[in-house]
Amino acid sequence: APARVDLDAFLDSLVLDYMDTGRAVTFDGRVGAPVVTRPQALRRVVGNLIDNALNYAGAAEVLASGEGNVAVIRVRDRGPGIPEDELAKVLEPFYRLEASRNRDTGGTGLGLAIAQQLADSIGATLTLRNRDGGGLEAVVRVPRA
Repeated sequence: APARVDLDAFLDSLVLDYMDTGRAVTFDGRVGAPVVTRPQALRRVVGNLIDNALNYAGAAEVLASGEGNVAVIRVRDRGPGIPEDELAKVLEPFYRLEASRNRDTGGTGLGLAIAQQLADSIGATLTLRNRDGGGLEAVVRVPRA
């Protein structure tokens, strides 16, 4: 069910959970205003993005900011990035960049698709872009309360 969420505390808690298990995840920034969302769905969206960053780059950086009436969550890494012509395709179910059948190296192709579908279901948007200097940035925009 939708609930009013202090996004700054929510993201801080999520990142601390990763840090408690020894994962290289950092958090910076502030939204400064609550959002009304489905917390478990948003946790899964951001968690999937962090998991991808950890799997492909070994570290993740989570940034939060407010832009007008939208809360912006950025998950950044310095991994290999995604070829420009495949940025939209990786959001489709079962699409994998790594073609082997080894799940240890390429996953199932569902993490980003699930993140995309859940973002849509809570009225958020998810976009991916390659970073200057290498890596990927996933941007989730959530309407503020």
